[in-house]
Amino acid sequence: MKNFLFVSAENDAIANCKAGGMADVVRDVPRQLAANGDQVHVVVPAYNRLHHNAYFISDLKIRIRGEESIAYLYEVKPKKDYSGIKHYVIHHPEIVEGNIAHIYNDDPEEPFFTDAVKYFIFNTAVAQAIKQNLFDHVDVIHLHDWHTSFLLFHKRYNLEYSLLKESWFVYSIHNLSLQGIRPLNGNFASVNNFFPEIGYEYEVVKDDRYDDCINLMALGIRLADRVHTVSPSYKQDILKPSQKPEFIGGESLENDLIKADQEGRLFGILNGVNYKNIRIAEKGKLYPNILRQLFKWIQEESKKYKSDILANTGEKVVCLLDNPPSFIASSVARMTEQKFYFFKRNPEAFKAILNDLAAQNGIFILLGTGEPEYEALMRDISYEHPNFIFINGQSEDIIDSIYLESDLYFMPSLFEPCGISQMLAMRNGVLCLVHHTGGLIDTVNANINGFAFDGDTIDDKINNMVLAFNNVLEVFYTDKPRWKRMCKNAKEARFSWENAVEQYYSQLYTK
Repeated sequence: MKNFLFVSAENDAIANCKAGGMADVVRDVPRQLAANGDQVHVVVPAYNRLHHNAYFISDLKIRIRGEESIAYLYEVKPKKDYSGIKHYVIHHPEIVEGNIAHIYNDDPEEPFFTDAVKYFIFNTAVAQAIKQNLFDHVDVIHLHDWHTSFLLFHKRYNLEYSLLKESWFVYSIHNLSLQGIRPLNGNFASVNNFFPEIGYEYEVVKDDRYDDCINLMALGIRLADRVHTVSPSYKQDILKPSQKPEFIGGESLENDLIKADQEGRLFGILNGVNYKNIRIAEKGKLYPNILRQLFKWIQEESKKYKSDILANTGEKVVCLLDNPPSFIASSVARMTEQKFYFFKRNPEAFKAILNDLAAQNGIFILLGTGEPEYEALMRDISYEHPNFIFINGQSEDIIDSIYLESDLYFMPSLFEPCGISQMLAMRNGVLCLVHHTGGLIDTVNANINGFAFDGDTIDDKINNMVLAFNNVLEVFYTDKPRWKRMCKNAKEARFSWENAVEQYYSQLYTK
């Protein structure tokens, strides 16, 4: 039996700790490992909120900024109990709640300033918890994205935590474009300010573009025993240089990734989804679930745009109760460049899709939170188009209903490391329209179990996106046998965690 420690910024196994697909992976992989008889511990930051009503485990005395500080480890109750898994959060006053999904912070003036502070402290506290043997002896430590790579810094350079060398480190890349770049010196949120006593190899930690900065994504790639991307096609993408906006590849880290690949440390394994013991939505509850959640949100003091929620989103949904649409297109995603660059680049293209839908009595439902400029864009478009329902929040009940009751799930991602949303939609027999990139290539087979678009230039891609959407509507309304056959293919597709984790054991977790 192996003992695993998963270290992450998100974990959807516990309530209110999800911003994106990484949370799903951190929820699901431990369950499969435990089903195979292994022991798993999962730890995330408390963000000054997740430790409430949790079980206190221990103080964690750490050194930051040259002084002693104390963090606190708590065990938290998950949404579902599974034998062999324990979930923890680490509380520290400076690990603050974010303004994106109550997790991450948007710092326009100094990117990653607040988050670097949070995760410097979090990683140090995790190292201390390992030193205090609070997770038992850990065989494998599985890190997720740049937020957790500083544990490898402690492993290599901090003599206080030399016992970390006894564990095998796996580093998963969920989104290569977010790299956690911060100054090495001369800034509050810098390495030298937080860890003045620790010497390090400058060439190992530095960013190749900004000589005075650390690149925390690069740190994970360079120092982990195994590096993992969440689909085979995305692995191939990131070995090539980016040519923005047409192609998003290695994002300046392709040389590090090529080196890891040549050393036999880089693997691309497709994420999975669950096909049993899943949370089942009740058919016909989409609009009631939306309205129920909207009324909860307007009672929250911190919720912005309350008048929009009532007069715009809520009023539209009420009308749908008596006049249901004949076609529902949907998306659930963070409001970011990765997910909706095509809409921001050419809003008229998205408006053309909405007009095409309106002509067929169709609606578009979009749920998500994220970057303010993308949220504002979606609100503005929703004012202009009665058939566009923008739900600016997070709700499991609404999301489950969207995956169940949509006719089309739309993923126009500029790039996609894997994508879980398309798998969840396909699990319900809902067809997807996707940009032919990354993990979407590995899951959606165009004209077999879904639809896809691509193009040589960014404008070609956007034009083809609109044409592909028109093709979807044409097939839906004029060729029902083909549509039903494709839906059957989508529902029968299998992307199981059993298969994925089997590859984890053989490729990632074995020395």
